Amino acid sequence: MQQNSKGVFLRLMGYLRPHFSTLLLALILVLVATAGNLLRPIIIGRAIDTITSGGLFSTIVRFFLLYIGLLILATVCNMIQMLMLQKLGQSIIFQLRQEIFTHIHKLSLRFFDITPVGRIVTRVTNDVETLNELFSTILVTMVKNVVLILGYAGVMLFLQWKLALLSFVLLPVVFLLTRLFTRVYRTTHRITRTKVSALNTYLSENLSAMKLIQIFHREPEKRHEFSQRSEDLFRSNFREIVVYGTFQPLIYFISIVSLAVVLGFGGRLVLGGTISIGTLYIFTSYVRSFFEPIQSLSDQFGTLQAAMAAGEKIFTLLDEEPAIRNPEHPKPMPKPTLGRIEFDHVWFSYDGEEWVLRDVSFVIEPGQTAAFVGPTGAGKSSILNLIGRYYDIQKGRITIDGVDIRELDKDEIRRAVGQVQQDVFLFTGDIRSNIRLGNQDISDQEIEAAAKFVNADGFIRKLEQGYETAVMERGSTLSAGQRQLLSFARTLAFDPSILVMDEATANIDTETEALIQDAMERLMRDRTTIVVAHRLSTIQHADRIMVIHKGKLREQGTHQELLAQNGIYKKLYDLQLREH
Repeated sequence: MQQNSKGVFLRLMGYLRPHFSTLLLALILVLVATAGNLLRPIIIGRAIDTITSGGLFSTIVRFFLLYIGLLILATVCNMIQMLMLQKLGQSIIFQLRQEIFTHIHKLSLRFFDITPVGRIVTRVTNDVETLNELFSTILVTMVKNVVLILGYAGVMLFLQWKLALLSFVLLPVVFLLTRLFTRVYRTTHRITRTKVSALNTYLSENLSAMKLIQIFHREPEKRHEFSQRSEDLFRSNFREIVVYGTFQPLIYFISIVSLAVVLGFGGRLVLGGTISIGTLYIFTSYVRSFFEPIQSLSDQFGTLQAAMAAGEKIFTLLDEEPAIRNPEHPKPMPKPTLGRIEFDHVWFSYDGEEWVLRDVSFVIEPGQTAAFVGPTGAGKSSILNLIGRYYDIQKGRITIDGVDIRELDKDEIRRAVGQVQQDVFLFTGDIRSNIRLGNQDISDQEIEAAAKFVNADGFIRKLEQGYETAVMERGSTLSAGQRQLLSFARTLAFDPSILVMDEATANIDTETEALIQDAMERLMRDRTTIVVAHRLSTIQHADRIMVIHKGKLREQGTHQELLAQNGIYKKLYDLQLREH
């Protein structure tokens, strides 16, 4: 773990390299201010000696002006370095947040299948923000405190080494307490961060499922579960407070004992004429101030440990390798993309243990409409995911226009393959931005033309602000049918060569389905189209229907051919006829 912490620290310091000149200037300003803090007690001490010895008033004025000058200099230096470091810290945090967000988009879908959303959100927000204090305060302040400790110790030894050594008697106790504090605090803080992540994950999941919770009236149970997790976090936070609250008074108590020792022994030296009253003042001031940077340093060690824990979690995410990688020298996507798709003895498993597809082989010719049917869990949707290379197969090969998709750039594949899914996701924004999805190459005219083509333009123009109508999170203000029509418009606007529809009409009411049937036929024209549907009535006119059962391709042919085979398809068809 120590080696790991060292590696995390070095990686965090790597973010400071572009800002080295700013950090160096801030350190210089800190050292100047620190020097002023060290000199001010000496000036007051010498002024006291001047007063007690009957010195000139002009000398006292000079000491006063020098003191005020050092105070102003230290204040100005502290203000400048604080602004510089805060800006530096925010710049690094901004860079790190952007890096994490960009990296997350590179990760494969398998990562999101097994990683809770709340945990990812915690990494991008809470954990990144924890590092802010490390870059903007801790590093420079630690240097300042070390300089103060060494400066106080050096001046005290120079003025009166015996009294100085007496002041340092309790230092071993302070260092032992500090070591114990940092070790315990690191453990308790790491537990707290884990509890925060768990609570965020639970909260994210339950907010997303709020409708389901209310449908089944699970609010009391969910409140109880949340209360338990919240109590776990409370206890973890309280343990941190106990550790911190115990350490601080102990250090303060030791500083007061040391001050009492200095006053007692130093008083005897003053009475004996060994040292002056001014020197005793300098010692008492230094002893009172000597333990402050030690206490502050221990606090910063605690914050540093918190930053290390956050950094460790962040770098664990950044070190997550995408399961789907582009080849080093990808082959160019065939232009134009005809859309010939071939599965050649394909075996696929999500977890590497249980096969979802077993030795599946088929060919879809350019411009054909192929439909996949079968019971739930047969592997139909997995076939669609594999065509877009969202997952990689374990055996066999998948080709588009004769080229293995593992030899193509995955971004080019996904530009060529347009998907219309059953669960339509709409982003917060407006209608136009949800069709464009940030692609500025798609003009407003093309957006409206696509909407007209899929019969979405009619309901859009009836909205109060038309294409500029605000869309709430997940499109909650629109009906399922309207969201699906927008999904069709979105796919058409990107003009894919291959069209994939996964239960695209499953959530559509009869009236809306009638609206889009004509649009679907035009949308599929001159495109290779792959459809997954439970309602067999929607795919009867497909050029080829394939029946998937338990991961294997059992039957294939036209609607009439499959009925004549009197197999699985015929049973599914008869079952749906009886249901209607």
